[in-house]
Amino acid sequence: MKRNTIDYVGGSPLVNMGPIQLRQPLPNSNVEMVDPFLLLHHYGPFAISEEDNPFDLGPHPHRGFEPITFLLQGEQLHRDSLNNESIVKAGDVQWTTAGRGIIHSEGPNKAFVEKGGVLEGIQLWLNLPADKKMMTPKYQHITSDQFNKVGFENINIKVVAGEIFSTKGKIETESDITVALLKFQNSEVLNLPINENHSGLIYLINGNVSVNESIQLQSSENQIASFNADGDHIQIKSIGDAQLLFLSGVPFDEKVVSWGPYVMNSQTEIMEALRDYQMGKMGFLTR
Repeated sequence: MKRNTIDYVGGSPLVNMGPIQLRQPLPNSNVEMVDPFLLLHHYGPFAISEEDNPFDLGPHPHRGFEPITFLLQGEQLHRDSLNNESIVKAGDVQWTTAGRGIIHSEGPNKAFVEKGGVLEGIQLWLNLPADKKMMTPKYQHITSDQFNKVGFENINIKVVAGEIFSTKGKIETESDITVALLKFQNSEVLNLPINENHSGLIYLINGNVSVNESIQLQSSENQIASFNADGDHIQIKSIGDAQLLFLSGVPFDEKVVSWGPYVMNSQTEIMEALRDYQMGKMGFLTR
């Protein structure tokens, strides 16, 4: 057995997105992406009420990648131009494959805003390979109680996509990736297997852990570590309770050109995306 070597360790600085601030561990000034993972936003916890609801994203387009939401607290309403509409609740995952184009909106649903509560989640942008960027878009919503899980004493692994310890995730993926949410209770050690040729990262949602007995991740400081595609496992040791997001995948090694909500392989394809949206080729969605 060989541990994957650590490539990068860093923090999760606050960035402005409209009227709110959120944490952005990826990309940052040191790392542009961890191929095929493009962006990671950790929003909240926000106190939502009728008087204060800044996290209401109206209809907007995407093309060429997969925007994914892991909802940690609260409720959100998802609507899209494929006529999907669903309430995403704490512990759920919504996985949108934008492909050639989709318009969607998301934000706290009316009932949640009226009663008030805390909203917190993670949004991940996962790249699509060049030969799938113009595929038919689709939407998957898996509720918290539907996930397959791996349970050890004081460690719980929710397998979202791919396979860990012979347990497969429910999400149908377009590339060779593994996605999981890990929860540790007390101080425990886990040798987490990683598929051959996978690079990837772990993002610390809360708590404190050490990785490969060499680096420390703390909620107040370093929260992200990426690793190279050169081993078959990493060791995670929790220091008390901790929660992490684990991502791994085979790098595409393809040129990435992005502009706002579009991620393609050339500037020409970006211009085509802008044109197609304006012409209504990505569908329609009213507020």
